[in-house]
Amino acid sequence: MANRIIAVDDELDFLQSVMRGLIIGGLKNVHIEVDSRKAAAAFKNGEVFDIALIDINMPDLNGVELLDIIKTASPSTECIMVSAVDEARTAVDCLKKGAYDYLVKPISREDLLISVARALERKRLTEILDVRKTNARPKIINIDAFKSTVTQSNEMFRILREAELHASSDIPILITGETGTGKELLAQTIHAVSPRAKSQFTPINMESLNMQLFESQFFGHTKGAFTGAEKNQVGYLESSDRGTLFLDEIGNLPIELQGKLLRVLQEGEFIKIGSSRPQKANVRFIAATNANLERMVKQKRFRKDLYYRLKGGWLHLPPLRERKDDILLLINHFVIEFCGPDGINIEEEVFAMLRKYDYPGNIRELKSIIQSAVNLAHGKTITLKHLPKNIPIQEKFSNNSKDIEPKPTLTLKQMEKKYILNVYNKFGKNKSQVASALGIAFNTLKSKLESYGVEKL
Repeated sequence: MANRIIAVDDELDFLQSVMRGLIIGGLKNVHIEVDSRKAAAAFKNGEVFDIALIDINMPDLNGVELLDIIKTASPSTECIMVSAVDEARTAVDCLKKGAYDYLVKPISREDLLISVARALERKRLTEILDVRKTNARPKIINIDAFKSTVTQSNEMFRILREAELHASSDIPILITGETGTGKELLAQTIHAVSPRAKSQFTPINMESLNMQLFESQFFGHTKGAFTGAEKNQVGYLESSDRGTLFLDEIGNLPIELQGKLLRVLQEGEFIKIGSSRPQKANVRFIAATNANLERMVKQKRFRKDLYYRLKGGWLHLPPLRERKDDILLLINHFVIEFCGPDGINIEEEVFAMLRKYDYPGNIRELKSIIQSAVNLAHGKTITLKHLPKNIPIQEKFSNNSKDIEPKPTLTLKQMEKKYILNVYNKFGKNKSQVASALGIAFNTLKSKLESYGVEKL
């Protein structure tokens, strides 16, 4: 999602110049306001801006007064003060009141863009630190984009919020976690909520890259560059221009090739094989691995400089065995995916057994288990016999099973009701938080709660 910027100045020509400079610099969501009182009212009414550029000398409501109002109504907005006069005392006063920077007119486009970029980076880092410090569930702004990640875990919500904050920047991101935890899905979501969302997302399994043809595959080549190069070849960097390049299994990239990748990350440009003309690499890099890169660095199997370059932002996805409360929700999600909204009956013992299992293959393994069980049940009730043999069955289920009276089963609707009411009680009956946690509309939650006989809203 594009960062929102507002510029406030009583000189319209200056505002239009600022807007042009910001847009040329890639910042598209820019608002201008010549009336400082209207700008103050917007903040008081709850409008949210990431950056506010504020002229100090304005009639009716001056810039310092507007700064106080903004910092009270929207503390997270980074403010950059602008003045025609270079006064140290005024600058210090503004910085004490919470301004990020103080610029003196005339302002070059380069200085303007540098100041805004640094202010946005400070805002992002501050919000990431706030997310890490709190135990409360953070609010996800792009809730629709993150619906593909099925969770009710506060820890997972903090990871998703941090991912959302990283998405607004162009820094490389490293996603770590065991196989099957959803690293590529998270990378796709980061791309979807980033300013690059309309451009291409290109996943590459680094292990599959041919060592001899790495430069050709990655950088591309010109016709006649080598024997067999019968035409120009577009590489991954060029085909992903303005988009995101997802480097999956980055730990498997041979160390001989890591230096070539590092140069692209450091210099932001590349040269096609057979060409002498450098090309800009306008690409956002996201890497993922299930390997311990720190250990690989110590073992001299992964370049230390590349590791820290990729780790501009670091997101670690926990294994499913540490997210036991998500298992019921994931079962519900996969049953709907494979059976449709009517679902299928599932024995209570199946839920109990699936919740106890540790899932070495994580979410991907659970999905395969549910898909297999649905196929084996042929539209009837899923029982313990439909689970894979590698899942340990308790002795009372494996011995003398004929003497055990079958327990009642749950339909998908009953399972949904049980889960919704659990979440409802967990959040202290706060309907807005419940709807957000479930990823459903408030009115949908209202309808379901009323059908369960819960208090009228």
